[in-house]
Amino acid sequence: MTVHIGAEPGSIAETVLMPGDPLRAKWAAETFLDDPVCVNQVRGMLGFTGTWKGNRVTIHGSGMGMPSLSIYANELIRDFGAKTLVRIGSCGAMQDHVKLRDVIIAMTASSYSTPSASFFRDLSYAPCADWSLLRAAAAAAEAKGSTTHVGGIYSADVFYDERPDLDEQMTRHGVLAVEMEAAELYTVAARLGARALAVLTVSDHLRTHEALPSSDRERSFGEMVEIALEAAFS
Repeated sequence: MTVHIGAEPGSIAETVLMPGDPLRAKWAAETFLDDPVCVNQVRGMLGFTGTWKGNRVTIHGSGMGMPSLSIYANELIRDFGAKTLVRIGSCGAMQDHVKLRDVIIAMTASSYSTPSASFFRDLSYAPCADWSLLRAAAAAAEAKGSTTHVGGIYSADVFYDERPDLDEQMTRHGVLAVEMEAAELYTVAARLGARALAVLTVSDHLRTHEALPSSDRERSFGEMVEIALEAAFS
């Protein structure tokens, strides 16, 4: 039990899927896990542990943004023994060839700043995914016939950004999409010796201004959860 996670010892699995929204954690656990049990609800940040194909899995919310994600990733790894953390969430596409509902597997995650930036002082650290998870997720997505893109993303530290010049340069340099958590997840996992990956669903598009209606999101996000689970246990 920690300040932010009220789970009992042993109730968190070594494999943790981390959506930002705690209610999405509840939906994913009830949809994909056998016998899910709520193991945390401190501050409304829900976490559930169950099994998937006989493997223990925890699905735990991370909250929005890197500071919130950093708290939960640190505690899950250091205090509860999590060894594999996979972010499952939505993102905004930044390339014309990336479409709504496509799946993005984040090889790297650029950022303007993260909660871990002070560790590196003047070094521009390059957060990247665990190779074994990345390879397994790409294979799982291919086997499912998913429209998938593997490459770099951008983790923003603000949602309402006003830097069109930065967006333009990221698009120019091939950044696939923007979200708000992966860069810190990759950094924390590297520091503490865990594996990490982000598997994302495109819910909106920064260039075309398209967006998935809420009624379509749940069905589209299910594909992402399946890919994440397959990758974690390959």
